[in-house]
Amino acid sequence: MTPQQLHEAEFSNTLVDELHGETAPDNRPRQVPGYTYSRVEPTPVRDPHLLAWSDDLGDYLGLARPAERGPTVDALAGNLVTDSMKPFAARYAGHQFGNWAGQLGDGRAISLGELEATDGSTWEIQLKGAGPTPYSRRADGRAVLRSSLREFVCSEAMHYLGVPTTRALSLVGTGDTVVRDMFYNGNPRPEPGAIVARVAPTFIRFGNFQMMAAAGELDNLRALADYVITHHYPELGAPSPEVYVQWFAEICRRTAVMVAHWMTVGFVHGVMNTDNMSILGLTIDYGPYGWLEPYDPGWTPNTTDFSYRRYAFGQQPQVALWNLARLAEALALLVSDVEVLRPGLDSYVTAFESTRQEIMLRKLGLTALHPKEDVHLTGGLHEALAEAEVDMTIFFRQLSHIAPELVAAPEQESERFQELLAAATYVPMPNPAHTPLLQWLQRYLQRLRQETNSEAAIKALMLGANPKYVLRNYLAQNAIEAAEKGDLAYLNTLMEVLKHPYSEQPEHEEFAAKRPDWAWDMPGCATLSCSS
Repeated sequence: MTPQQLHEAEFSNTLVDELHGETAPDNRPRQVPGYTYSRVEPTPVRDPHLLAWSDDLGDYLGLARPAERGPTVDALAGNLVTDSMKPFAARYAGHQFGNWAGQLGDGRAISLGELEATDGSTWEIQLKGAGPTPYSRRADGRAVLRSSLREFVCSEAMHYLGVPTTRALSLVGTGDTVVRDMFYNGNPRPEPGAIVARVAPTFIRFGNFQMMAAAGELDNLRALADYVITHHYPELGAPSPEVYVQWFAEICRRTAVMVAHWMTVGFVHGVMNTDNMSILGLTIDYGPYGWLEPYDPGWTPNTTDFSYRRYAFGQQPQVALWNLARLAEALALLVSDVEVLRPGLDSYVTAFESTRQEIMLRKLGLTALHPKEDVHLTGGLHEALAEAEVDMTIFFRQLSHIAPELVAAPEQESERFQELLAAATYVPMPNPAHTPLLQWLQRYLQRLRQETNSEAAIKALMLGANPKYVLRNYLAQNAIEAAEKGDLAYLNTLMEVLKHPYSEQPEHEEFAAKRPDWAWDMPGCATLSCSS
């Protein structure tokens, strides 16, 4: 398949063609009863120019990298709508921070349509920051460079980590400024605007179904469910009440797998509203996210959540279950009794625990020799990591090198464990806070010595499960500050490093460093908002 430019590609439009939508008379914010989407075109920008492009994703979609300016970049900025595109904004609702928010919808995201990838699968291309839609409420439908860059980089970084996620194809500067009050504290300022092209099989989320159920639009609810099953869960068969039950259980399983991956790489989503939950179990809507540096189950990067910490790292598994229960309430209108959906919620718990444990064993170089005992072993580790305030990523990466070597060298345990702590902890040494982790490490080594794999095999298993590089917030902030000055070199290097998170890349050690002192309280590093 010869790569083509995006503006020359033939788009399909199954969602628009098969579901009930309106042809929006204008992009005026309003309630849109009775429809699943609104046909609305992006609002052109002054000077669209390419800032970043995902080569791997472009290759997979059969797309050639565009020039800095030109018709493809015009399309990626919303300035050009080709004949085969049918742009739309989706209507959905949701619970935000636990409270029902009513109609929300794509307030600054406009989908262009779907492209067929080189393997025959179809992928929706969506422009975030492409201008106002009927769902923009009081907002302008735009996005700033800092938030767009963060979404672009993190979408791709998560993909290379192996976490279920939406993708990002391009980052385009608009040449316009956008006024934002980053922390909603009365300090608005103009910032450079940008648009990120997001890519997923579909961007339908829990909130789409909640909207239809809350409005009593049973025909739209059933049509939306049937569309998703037909196009994205075809293995379940033709839609029916029985298939709806199986489908919900599969949504629960996929969501559990996604959250288990979050928990084992130290990712904090930051705003797990039901409208930010993908119906495919993909990480979606990268806003005020963050990565654990000191291991802290109560940490959230989202300033909006500081009072209740509803979306803190340790709360994510339970919040996902709560969100699934809200989805079940919406889908209950399609089945005989809401109780038939309850086993799906139970399966979420089982799938989450088994997936997280499976990943944790790989991170520790262990096989399933002693399942019950290993659950206690891994459970004790989380508490010890928190008390010692270690950097999760560095701890596991260093352990991958040290632990296999200690299997046959017990006389070096004390020295090597001190070396490990010195590299990973944010608490000055020595400190009693380290004692539980040191005790846990001794228990762990006893268990590791029961493995029959060779030292080399154990080390390879661990290095393949413990990334050296993740998108620490201070790295993203460095890239943002440079890009705002017109320097894209740091961003390009960072993207290349994050494409190989499990490789040593010794020439890029600075990207694996602990959070520096200057980043502890800096906006964009330690704290973000829903506007970030």
